[in-house]
Amino acid sequence: MANIEQLEQIAKQVRRDIIRMIHDAKSGHPGGSLGCADLLTALFFHFLDINPTKFTQEGANEDVFFLSNGHISPLLYSVMARRGYFPIDELATFRKLNSRLQGHPTAVKGLPGIRASSGSLGQGLSVSIGAAIAKKNNKDTKLIYTLVGDGELQEGQNWEAIMFAGANKIDNLIAIVDYNKKQIDGSTDDVLSLGDLKAKFEAFDWKVIEMDGNNMKELLRGLERAKELTGKQSPVLILMKTEMGMGVDFMMGTHKWHGTPPNDEQFKIALSQLPETLGDY
Repeated sequence: MANIEQLEQIAKQVRRDIIRMIHDAKSGHPGGSLGCADLLTALFFHFLDINPTKFTQEGANEDVFFLSNGHISPLLYSVMARRGYFPIDELATFRKLNSRLQGHPTAVKGLPGIRASSGSLGQGLSVSIGAAIAKKNNKDTKLIYTLVGDGELQEGQNWEAIMFAGANKIDNLIAIVDYNKKQIDGSTDDVLSLGDLKAKFEAFDWKVIEMDGNNMKELLRGLERAKELTGKQSPVLILMKTEMGMGVDFMMGTHKWHGTPPNDEQFKIALSQLPETLGDY
């Protein structure tokens, strides 16, 4: 289990991996990937009870993570490779023909760590609830975690799932919303306002906590609090405030890097801000 300093160093390398993968592929989604790098680092290297070298689709007797906003796949791939699910040098195949590392995660490629495809937005929460119910039916006490984008909550299927989870007391589920208030075409307020998300989830009988997703100490504290709230007859939501593009100054404060790869000059500037801490692939 990594400490805060170690987690921060891992997150720096993960951000560097993200920029290198997307630049090499000349396509991908850097903004949200960079913003959520601290969260996935904390989950995979500190919180999740997992066994990367003995991956199974069932995930019996271990925690299971689902990425609903699948476009931030370079982040997931980097973290999984660094955690030991598959060789780190496979990151060089991101978005290449016949690669297991497709632009959006797909289970049909047989990549260890991927249990569901997540290209279409709005489906991951439903998938996660199904997995949570399966664990309950199997008397499996481990937890289901899922990450959802805030813009993704404009998809109606989410609200059916949110209603279902609250009504059915799915209390082995921790959902995390990446609350950066930006999406592909602008701010979420301008495209389709999300309103008071905390109040909305609470209205469907969820327990809600808020945290800073780019502060490792606060992030760990928030995840620990969320875990303490499980098993108490309500699903748990973390409203995680992040900065899209975190770690690369010219990618922060704007939605424009949602799905735009850096050119060669921008690539060099970005890497100069992201130190190599674990060794590049």
